[in-house]
Amino acid sequence: MKYISTNHSTPAVSFFEAMRNGLAPDGGLYMPAEIPVLPDPFWSSLHELSFQEIAFRMARPFFEGELTDYELRSVAEDAFNYPLKLVSVSDRHSVLELFHGPTLAFKDFGARFMARLFSEQAQKEQREVTILVATSGDTGSAVAHGFYKVPGVKVCLLYPKGKVSKLQEQQMATLGENVTVLEVEGVFDDCQRLVKQAFTDADLSSQILLSSANSINIARLLPQSFYYAYAFGELKKEGAKNPVFSVPSGNFGNLTGGLFAMKMGMPVNTFLAATNVNDVVPEFLAGTSFTPKDSIQTISNAMDVGNPSNFARIQHLFAHSDEAIRHHLKGYSFTDGETRETIREALEIHNYLFCPHTAIGFRAGESYRAGRSGETSVVTLATAHPVKFSDVIEPETGHKIEIPARLKKWLNREKESITIGKTFDEFKSFLMETA
Repeated sequence: MKYISTNHSTPAVSFFEAMRNGLAPDGGLYMPAEIPVLPDPFWSSLHELSFQEIAFRMARPFFEGELTDYELRSVAEDAFNYPLKLVSVSDRHSVLELFHGPTLAFKDFGARFMARLFSEQAQKEQREVTILVATSGDTGSAVAHGFYKVPGVKVCLLYPKGKVSKLQEQQMATLGENVTVLEVEGVFDDCQRLVKQAFTDADLSSQILLSSANSINIARLLPQSFYYAYAFGELKKEGAKNPVFSVPSGNFGNLTGGLFAMKMGMPVNTFLAATNVNDVVPEFLAGTSFTPKDSIQTISNAMDVGNPSNFARIQHLFAHSDEAIRHHLKGYSFTDGETRETIREALEIHNYLFCPHTAIGFRAGESYRAGRSGETSVVTLATAHPVKFSDVIEPETGHKIEIPARLKKWLNREKESITIGKTFDEFKSFLMETA
């Protein structure tokens, strides 16, 4: 399997080269030269398979010639050693809980899978790599914990100063060891811009082996397709057909993972792109041109993205056909007020507590179902445990959220972070000095 750039002006590479590079030399994102289509018997037997087995079978074509079956099975079994659950919240509307991993966020799936791949690569090449990550919240903590003490790997996280929750900050900024945390005086888009510039800076790249664990990295993106197949299999047990997936979306890696699964043969045709007021993609899906704009801070901070990188991958998957994209994706956006209302009503009516991001996905799913027959089944991806946003949820609902024991320890640890400005020269100098 070869991997090409969405900008189509750089040579094709292997999976591990694409993973190590993060971003293609021409500034594009890596994509498989072709999406492998799995046979019908696989999709019809999903309900009989464990999640680890689903992950192995879906990943296998992407690693042909690079990992043995034994190595790939070991990666999947080690990375996904925690549960995921499909929970019915209302009639024909289920929630796929993706927050049962170490940092209680869906980002654990991609980060842990990728970390184990980097470990495999480090053992084979005996060369240290520096992982650069721009985060608006949960990506940072998931990557920090996924790569913590992984031999041959250093991690540098960038997040917007004062714009992540206290718990998210404590989870990623208290580890130390091979994890360095930078607070950038700006917004998430500034952090993402600095990371992208670092990858295209020839002087920097000649002295430091750089890679990324954001959803711009194909190794982070690929495992996000696995749990769609798992949810589809679980729904088959209940006799549901042709479900619709509602996906809380910021940088659009999670939704792109679902489209990967669809292109691999999963018989699902509709996805809901659910955003907060950073509605660049929903506006495009409504018929306007794709026009990036400055991000706006909201209570669903992981979705505060004004120029989602993975939209380039979505365009690539559909051969840049706006009509085809709009056929498979429906867009919804909601304000903070509507998000708070959904959190409150879901607890009152369904006795289910959403984080702000999942609340947006659930509201999109309910909005989609409102104009359609009762036969439509919707799965909303629950991206984070509500405790990570207790500062928003508790005042709104009056419901005290108990902090899981494995998270309590991070709240009292001393933060280790460095504040920098948003200029690339300052960021580059820091990287060079600490190399």
